[in-house]
Amino acid sequence: MSLKAGIVGLPNVGKSTLFNAITKTHILAANYPFATIEPNVGVVTVPDKRLDFLNELYHPKSLVPATVEFTDIAGLVKGASKGEGLGNKFLSHIREVDAIINVVRCFEDENITHVEGNIDPIRDVEIIDVELILADLEVIENRIAKLGKKMSMAKSKEEILEVNTLNKCKDALTNGKLLRKCEFNDDELKLLKAFNLITLKPVLFVANVNEDAILSSGNKYTEVLKEYAEKEDASVIIMCCEMESELSGLENEEKNALMLELGLQTSGLDRLIIESYNILGLRTFFTAGSDEVRAWTFKEGQTAPNCAGIIHTDFERGFIRAEVMSYEDLEKYKSEIKVKEAGKIRLEGKNYIMQDGDICYFRFNV
Repeated sequence: MSLKAGIVGLPNVGKSTLFNAITKTHILAANYPFATIEPNVGVVTVPDKRLDFLNELYHPKSLVPATVEFTDIAGLVKGASKGEGLGNKFLSHIREVDAIINVVRCFEDENITHVEGNIDPIRDVEIIDVELILADLEVIENRIAKLGKKMSMAKSKEEILEVNTLNKCKDALTNGKLLRKCEFNDDELKLLKAFNLITLKPVLFVANVNEDAILSSGNKYTEVLKEYAEKEDASVIIMCCEMESELSGLENEEKNALMLELGLQTSGLDRLIIESYNILGLRTFFTAGSDEVRAWTFKEGQTAPNCAGIIHTDFERGFIRAEVMSYEDLEKYKSEIKVKEAGKIRLEGKNYIMQDGDICYFRFNV
């Protein structure tokens, strides 16, 4: 599985510049609304130093990291839910992602037009929220209309669940509340999954600043955005998208030297990718051998058979057991043989909850 994150925001906030940096490609990043008309998709690797160690240890023929898929979606404006700008075209693309990266302009530049006329991070965030709320409300209302009389005549447990859940969503959205801020039980969430509602998706804010603000850890606009995000139970990553785009074009040695000169320990892109990975509760397990070392993405709380199924459905169907060692133990003892001699290789069954950094060999029989 690969995390899919959608990069959204008003026109001219730096979305396409950020996408350029992420994918090391150069799509159109013009100074006018709707420069990005079709969604651009790029797959990037999740930074993970553990893979470097495993690569050195096993010298595999193939090294496969975990990935994040970023989609750069055209700028959203007021009225998008009613078809303004790119309207529903934008909204249909954002429904397909797992998490939302909301790029917010937190810099002043008289040469770059702001679609609303001035810099106001909270207003910009709220414009997008309103459009997404209206878009989800339309989906819910369409479903209610389709059910018609069943809404008042529901009798079965399943029908009652759907009616109550739809009404709950409609009430929240009508009152301007994002669905991710509502409390839903497991049955309700399972039902809502089919609707792919945008405001249920987790969000991460990227405060796009100029280089001076990066070196001083932010500015007055980022402080306002951080206060807002805290109330929304969301994270903020302060980033200079222009600088990141320049860094992404350098070789690793040059990039590291420049970051050191600037006093940056990690790039904004690395922090963005890792945080995007984390907001969905995603973790990594590994399979390792001379043929291949590979990082696999799983959701926190999944069992060993679930994770075996990520590799191949037959592995889950015929799961017998998993031979597991932790990355920390392998790093400590430097070889599988020494890990085994230390009694640190475990045999785990169907109820084992996988942990981040587990290195596994699955036994199955179909």
